[in-house]
Amino acid sequence: MSDTRNQGDYLQKAAMYDSLAQFYKYTNPTYHMHFYLKHLHYMNKAITMIRTQPQLTPEEAKIRVFHTSYDSSNIDFYVNGKRVLSDLPFKNVSTTLALNPGKYHVDIYPSGNMVDSVLNKKIIVEPGKSYTLTTIDSMKKMRLLQFENQPVIPRNEAQFRFIHLSPDTPALDIAVKNRDVIFQKIAYKQATDYLGLTPMTVDLETRETGTKTVILSMPKLQFTANKSYTIALIGLTKGEPLLQFISMED
Repeated sequence: MSDTRNQGDYLQKAAMYDSLAQFYKYTNPTYHMHFYLKHLHYMNKAITMIRTQPQLTPEEAKIRVFHTSYDSSNIDFYVNGKRVLSDLPFKNVSTTLALNPGKYHVDIYPSGNMVDSVLNKKIIVEPGKSYTLTTIDSMKKMRLLQFENQPVIPRNEAQFRFIHLSPDTPALDIAVKNRDVIFQKIAYKQATDYLGLTPMTVDLETRETGTKTVILSMPKLQFTANKSYTIALIGLTKGEPLLQFISMED
């Protein structure tokens, strides 16, 4: 009963802050953004509560593999000894796979080679959740990071997060081009929280933390209504492959 009440409170607050944001939309941009972010904050709380409520039957989990190991060949991906993905190239994202909730053993091999694995790891996936499994570092020292995706968002809104996956790039800030910082001091292997926003096309840039020095421009990023995005920085600041960004739908 208390969960239902809390969920209703969050939705009520979200509606109130949405009304305030709309009131100031054309008269005071600062107040508009302030109340709009509060609206998204409480909408996300309500959505999180809905998603974490006990389910009567187990839901499938979903995974996808994002290959960012900078000097690696194409890879094959195995789950519990069965090959589920073949020949995945660097900087590519696999199709989404459905798994029953639970523990799994995953192995990664160079494409077509089942003799010398480059990684083996156990993962846990929870019911109804979605994950991005990301290969990082060099092929000889390959690791696998697990990031939880949030594909569900408030209706007619968009959202995105940023993941720092360039091993030789220091901590950085993400900013609107020539304007304010959105995310601060993001270290290697770190993912930000999701940021909700009005659907738009925007120019972003990565900067050295605390400075105006641009490391990489990210022009004309499109954020479409009812979609969630991950933007990842991959490659190398010094060396090959060159520093670049990848934008993917969650």
